[in-house]
Amino acid sequence: MATSEDPIPDYTLNNPDTLTKYKTAGQISQKVLQAVTAWCVEGERIIDVCQKGDKLLDDEIAKVYKGKKINKGISHPTTVSPSSFVTPYTPINADTEEAATVLKPGEIIKIQLGAQIDGLGTIVCDSIVIPTTKHDKDLHPSREADLLLATYWANELLLRLMIPPGLLASGTDEEKAKAKTEKPPSQTKITQLLEKVAKSYSCNLVESTTSWLFEHNEIEGKKKIILSPAEGVKGDGSAEVGEVWGVEMGVSLGSGKCKTLSNRPTLMRRTTTTYALKRPSSRSTLSEIVNKFKTFPFSLRQMDDERAAKVGIVESIRCGVLRQYEVVGDKDNEPVGRLLSTVALTKNGMTLLAAPPKPDLSKYVTDNKITDEEVLKILEKPLSRNTGNKSKNKKKKKKPAKKAAASEEEEESSDDE
Repeated sequence: MATSEDPIPDYTLNNPDTLTKYKTAGQISQKVLQAVTAWCVEGERIIDVCQKGDKLLDDEIAKVYKGKKINKGISHPTTVSPSSFVTPYTPINADTEEAATVLKPGEIIKIQLGAQIDGLGTIVCDSIVIPTTKHDKDLHPSREADLLLATYWANELLLRLMIPPGLLASGTDEEKAKAKTEKPPSQTKITQLLEKVAKSYSCNLVESTTSWLFEHNEIEGKKKIILSPAEGVKGDGSAEVGEVWGVEMGVSLGSGKCKTLSNRPTLMRRTTTTYALKRPSSRSTLSEIVNKFKTFPFSLRQMDDERAAKVGIVESIRCGVLRQYEVVGDKDNEPVGRLLSTVALTKNGMTLLAAPPKPDLSKYVTDNKITDEEVLKILEKPLSRNTGNKSKNKKKKKKPAKKAAASEEEEESSDDE
C-alpha cells in the first residue's frame, strides 16, 4: 500500500527509465508487426491473423521486466482492416459471417497493434498489399502505387511538421535564436501542405485523421492534431519537446469522406466516467476489462467469454463507462492507406519509438510525383540531430530523400551509385 512517503513516479521523458520503457514497448510492437505482416497472405482469415498477433504480443511482453511489479500488456489489439476500411477492424468468433472474412490478393490492408510497459504505450500501423500468387515481380501498379506513395510521403511530411521550430536549426547563434521564435505551423497550414502531397498522386486526405498526445495510461491525451477536419471538429495544440505522440496519416483514392459501416463494433476502451452499474453481468464484465486492459483499447475477442461480454458491455456503453469504436470506411468504398507511428520529442529531435518500415519505393510504378518546392524543401529536413558520424550519415540520408519524392526513376539511379 502506498504511503505519503512513497515517491511519486516520474512518467515524463525527464526520467530515463520512461524513455527506456517506451523504447522496449516500441521494439515489441515493431517485431510483432513484422510477424503479422508475413502472416497476411491470400485466403487467410482476418480473425486468425489477429489472434496470432495478440498471442505473439503477449509472449514478447512476458519476456521483458520479469519479476517487476509493473503493469504491462497490449496497448492496442491486433487489427487488420480491409481495403476501404478507415478504422482498425477485428471480427469476433461469435459473429460467424464476419469471422469468415478472408484476405484477398492485391488488397491494400492496414495492420495496427501495440504494446505497453508500465502504462507507457506504443502503437504502430502499416499499410501493405496482399501478395498475389503470381507476384508480378512484386511491382505495384499505378493507382495502388499512387495511394501507397501518397500515404508514405504525407506521413514523412507530417512527422517533420511536428518538430518544434528551431529545435534542429543550424547556422549562427543569431540564426538559431531567430528560428526558435517562429511559431509552429497551424493545423490548417499542416492540412494544406499535406493535401499538396495527396493531390500530387491524385488522392485525398481521409477526413478527421487524428494524431494524439500520448501520456501515462492514456493514448488520447489533452492535445490532438486533426487533418482535414469534418464540420464542427477541430484540433488543439502542437507538439513540444518532452512529449510522446501517436502520429497518424490517412489517405484515400476516393474523396476522403467517411461513413459508418454496418460491421459490429468490437473495439472498446474504458473511459474516466464512473457509474454504479446495476446489472451483475455488467459489473463482472467491467471488472474483467479493468483487470486486463486498464484504459487501453481492447477487442471483445480478448474477453474470456465473447458471448457473455457482448451482453455485459451494453449497460457500460449506454452509461458512457465504455467507449465503443464504430467501424468506419471510405464513403466511396475506395482503398485507403493508413500509417501510425509513436514518436518521442527530445532536445535532439524526434525519436521513432514504433514506426512502420520504410517501403521499397522502386516497386511503385507511377508517373505521378511531388513537384511543390515548399513540400520538397521540408522533406529534406532531418527528423533528429545527428549525434554520430555527421558527414557520412548526412550524405546518405539527405540526398536520396528529395530525389525519391520528386521522381522514382531518379531514386533508382542514386541507389545504384
